[in-house]
Amino acid sequence: MKVSTGIKGLDEIVHGGLPADRSYLIVGSAGNGKTVLSMQWLLEGVRLGEKVAYVTLAEPASSLHFNAAGFGWDLAGVEIMDLTALGESFSEGEYRVFQSDEVERPDVWKSLFDFIKAERPVRIVIDSITHLRYLSSDPYQFRRHVRGLVSSLNKVGCTAYLLYEPSEFAFEASVGLAVDGILHLRRGISPGLATGVRSIEVEKLRGTDFLSGLHPLRISSSGMEIFPHRVEKTGSTRPGELIISSGIAAIDALLGGGLESGTTTMLCGPAGVGKSSLGTQFLIEGAKRGGRSVLFTFEESPESVLKRSRGISVPLAAHLESGAVKIVRVNPMELYPDEFLAMVRHAVEEEGFTSVMIDSLRGYEFAMEEFGMAKAHVHNLVTYLNRNAVTTVIVSEVEYITSADLRATDMGVSHLADTVVLMRYAEYEGRIVKIINCLKKRIGGFEPDIRLLTIDARGMAVGDKLDYLQGILSGAPTLTRQSP
Repeated sequence: MKVSTGIKGLDEIVHGGLPADRSYLIVGSAGNGKTVLSMQWLLEGVRLGEKVAYVTLAEPASSLHFNAAGFGWDLAGVEIMDLTALGESFSEGEYRVFQSDEVERPDVWKSLFDFIKAERPVRIVIDSITHLRYLSSDPYQFRRHVRGLVSSLNKVGCTAYLLYEPSEFAFEASVGLAVDGILHLRRGISPGLATGVRSIEVEKLRGTDFLSGLHPLRISSSGMEIFPHRVEKTGSTRPGELIISSGIAAIDALLGGGLESGTTTMLCGPAGVGKSSLGTQFLIEGAKRGGRSVLFTFEESPESVLKRSRGISVPLAAHLESGAVKIVRVNPMELYPDEFLAMVRHAVEEEGFTSVMIDSLRGYEFAMEEFGMAKAHVHNLVTYLNRNAVTTVIVSEVEYITSADLRATDMGVSHLADTVVLMRYAEYEGRIVKIINCLKKRIGGFEPDIRLLTIDARGMAVGDKLDYLQGILSGAPTLTRQSP
């Protein structure tokens, strides 16, 4: 049988919960969240009607109640055994007067064993094993007591969290051998973003599988939230069961009818060429056909997107009001990659969105580069969306406005896209013009023609193919024959 940890993300990491009637070491430095994690676990037990207990040697009961109140938690259902007074009565000076066996604190251990035997809690937290280590004059006696403690907990059918400092864990590894699992809480500083980075790792877990690796977490006013680092698996969903139009006949013709469900399209080009506007067209048309579309924007505010759409006669406002289209502003300074993936999963699985647009890949890369290879995170995201038959549009901004150095993305992830639409600037007759072309399409046919693109107050329009120009993709085309 497994017991819930009280934290949805952690339950997923340990595949439904921790095996019951076992002891787990919670390792972490001061301020890493050991107490928060433990309280949420105990309160989950209270919610389930279980008898739970908190044994504290680190901070008095009054302090525990005060800290819990900061998260809006009531510890009335938690039996608290306060042993801080026994710990404080111990003085290091006693070692200079008595033999070590005379200053060993059997009263602390005896009080702990008697409490477990008398109360027989279903869940218990002991805060902390580090303090018990400090109160032990002999490492051998400490190890013997810890083994006896774990044995006693198992005999009464109690699932236990034993809190421990990492420095002591490195010094006294025998505690890790005695328990059935080890959860390690970590905290660091991101060099690039200069912000705190928290994570949890399952280092050991007997009797069940778990998601390995570092899983990011946050501690907010409502408690701890964990975002599992998943490696998404490919699925058997058949792409192309639905086709989403752009609402512009010439663009649909370029794309062989439109964009297929279960595929990923990259709209590539320099800033200002119309990538976001074209992507918004697909979102709206998807909503018109009964689907729901969501735009995750890393750069523009929802107000800016709405104003831009209004300026080119794109009817976005009505679809926002009906809920068929939703805009989510994402601050890249605030997110972990797995946190953003959790947002996308919620939008697809809980809110029912069938089309997802990410604007842009550069903003996404900025958000994710501190947490491993951005390419790997993009691959994971695309794999999930394709498996769930979502129509995905990713805006990819390239650095060069006009150049012979033609590339779809600056990240080198265009191989993940099923469809690549190139939008570029070109110099022609003393002015800058916009062009559009479909470079790649895995499913179905498409037109390889390069066409003139105009965007004005009337909307987006695509002209005839530019067969009278040569070298368009270089940014400086030459005339091969007289233009019509």
